Amino acid sequence: MGNQNENINLHVSVDCVLIGFDKDKFKVLLVRQMDGGENDKYNNMKLPGSLIYDDENLDEAAKRVLSELSGLKNVKMSQFKAYGSKDRTRNPKDVLWLERFHKLDSLKIDRIVTIAYLSLLKMSRNLSNLSDKFDAEWVPVDEVHSLAFDHFQILKDSILHIRRYVEMSPCVIFDLLPRKFTIAQLRTLYELIYDKEYDVRNFHKKVTQMQYVVPLDEKQVNVSHRAARLFKFDRAIYNKSGR
Repeated sequence: MGNQNENINLHVSVDCVLIGFDKDKFKVLLVRQMDGGENDKYNNMKLPGSLIYDDENLDEAAKRVLSELSGLKNVKMSQFKAYGSKDRTRNPKDVLWLERFHKLDSLKIDRIVTIAYLSLLKMSRNLSNLSDKFDAEWVPVDEVHSLAFDHFQILKDSILHIRRYVEMSPCVIFDLLPRKFTIAQLRTLYELIYDKEYDVRNFHKKVTQMQYVVPLDEKQVNVSHRAARLFKFDRAIYNKSGR
């Protein structure tokens, strides 16, 4: 990237929030910023993101940094918020990371406005097993209490955005589930999104009203507990339901 330094825009960046549902937790993709001795083990980590180049649009920049920092490609993302606080780069360590990442040398970084992107992903083996060449990892969201820049705030805002998104378009929740899922998985996902517990019986009643959640003649296999029935999301029925 060094030969593009003269085209770096020092005032605009993109940051990518990738959220996956893994068994019973939300996980977020983080990349390591640099070595340090802070108490919080995630304080030296950040969301995948960087400054943009003048010759690329925002969507192109988001795809580029995700590929460069994590190796992930062809991930569908959408913008959800912009952040422009004058204090975004008040921590010298964060600025130093940007300077090293972009090999900026004598260029001075000042105020940066960032555009945040969000992607909801099914956790798969390909997603979970990131290449060793990338210092990126999937981290349980509930274990993260601080991140570089203002990325912890961006992460918290992304969960609220998911909640509003699901309220407007309930089918979004199935982007996080495996193709065949249990009612318990669906209930856990709702509990994570809405930050509350659902009564098991009442939730089952709720699901029976969702005609687009279709029961299958299949049950879980290779589980240590009683195998639960599997379900699938039927988009055709969902579209006809007018939701």
